[in-house]
Parts: sequence; structure tokens; C-alpha cells
Amino acid sequence: MALVLLRLCLPGLLECPFGREVFEKERICKMRTKIRFFLLIAAFLLADVAALASEAPPRIGADAALRLLLKGNRSFVSNRLTVRESSTPARRRALVPGQRPFAVILSCSDSRVPPEVIFNKGLGEIFVVRDAGNIPDPIVIGSIEYAVEHLGASLIMVLGHTRCGAVKAAVDATGREDENIGAIIEKIAPAVRLAQKKITGSNNPKLLEAAIDANIKLSARSLLKKSPLIQSLVASGKVRIVCAKYDLDSGSVNLMSCKAN
Repeated sequence: MALVLLRLCLPGLLECPFGREVFEKERICKMRTKIRFFLLIAAFLLADVAALASEAPPRIGADAALRLLLKGNRSFVSNRLTVRESSTPARRRALVPGQRPFAVILSCSDSRVPPEVIFNKGLGEIFVVRDAGNIPDPIVIGSIEYAVEHLGASLIMVLGHTRCGAVKAAVDATGREDENIGAIIEKIAPAVRLAQKKITGSNNPKLLEAAIDANIKLSARSLLKKSPLIQSLVASGKVRIVCAKYDLDSGSVNLMSCKAN
């Protein structure tokens, strides 16, 4: 399309210079020149968008998606971020017609764990759903269903992190919490109970990390249990769910089994 517009524009700009009567009336000449000038601008804009579209990554499988995430995390850990290259104005314009993220990240809202940064990913690459404690409530599950069914994401990562404040609140809960905070604690409480079966002592730092691990796994299991759509896509091999934990100290994302211990 861009080449067609260029072929229409360039001859007109050369054949219709001001001061020479090429057409029957000077007015018509000027009008045609203006039209061709605007078409020329449109051609360059279309070429810009087309080039970016051709560079957009094709839909990829879950294994390749996971490799991209882990590679991006290694870049973050080594302080070699390239996220600006995929977050340019041109890239933004190219994404206006639609998005095609290759992975969904369900993560905690903690300000120290922004998925786009720790995975070194820019505009349109990952679909992020966040809440305190990475809890899959109906709104979260619906958001994930949209990403895998309509946007074609092939990977779902449930991402927790060390020293999670939401899980710590559940570990330290007294039962007198406000209603909304209490709703978060109620969802995380099963993970705390699982951890307490293995580790005793509420002040034991291992209890918190064990509860965080259990919460990640329970969240992943909830996605399958509460979403027939996700369950079907996983069973057919079109979508994969992985569990991972972000280390606040090292910046590394470490994979873990989603199976309950």
C-alpha cells in the first residue's frame, strides 16, 4: 500500500512545480500537488506502521514464551535492560489496532515487583494482572481468560515473591482486621495452614516463605479449578501454567513446581 501511494505521489511532485503551467489551470495544479503531498505523508506513515508490524513476534508456544521471560529476567538481574527499545512511540502506534501478548503474569501488587521491569518486556509483550497476594478472584480469572482465549497468550505464570506483605499479614492475622484487608487474609489463610503443618512457630521466618510458596501453588490450582476454559486450554496443550517466585534480594525469578507438597 505504501509503495502504491509513493508511485502516485512522487511523479506528481516532480511534474507539477510551481511557476510552470503543466496543467490547464494553475489552481488545479496546486490542488493536485497538495493532494499528492498529503498522500506522500500517508505513505511514509503506513510504511512505518507496516515495518513495525512485520517485526512483531509471531504467536509462540508456551515453552518459547517461558524462555523469553527467563531471558528477560536475566537481563534485568545483570542490569542490561532493553525495554526502551520495545516501548518507543512507533511501537505504541503499531499496537493501536490490537495487542498480542505471549504470556500472562498473575503477580502481587507489591511495588518492588513490576513484571514489565523484572522480565525486561515492553509494550504489548505481556498481559499483567496484579493484586495483593496474587489471588485469583473472579475478576482476575476473567481477565486471564480474556488474555488466553481472545489475545492468544500461551503461558500463564503465577508469580509470588519473597517477604510478601500480604502473606505476612495472613500469618500474623488476629481476626480483628478491617473487612477489605480481612478478605485478602481469608483467601491466603489456607496457604498459611498448609505451611503451619510443616513449620511451627509464628516467628519462624521459614513459616512465611513456606506460606508464600503454598499460596503460589494454591493460586495456580484455583485457576484450573475455577475456570473450565483455562482447564480445557491446558488439557489441550494450548496453554501452560507455571509457578515462580521472585527474590527481592537477587532480582531472580525462580521456577517452582505447581504441585502441592
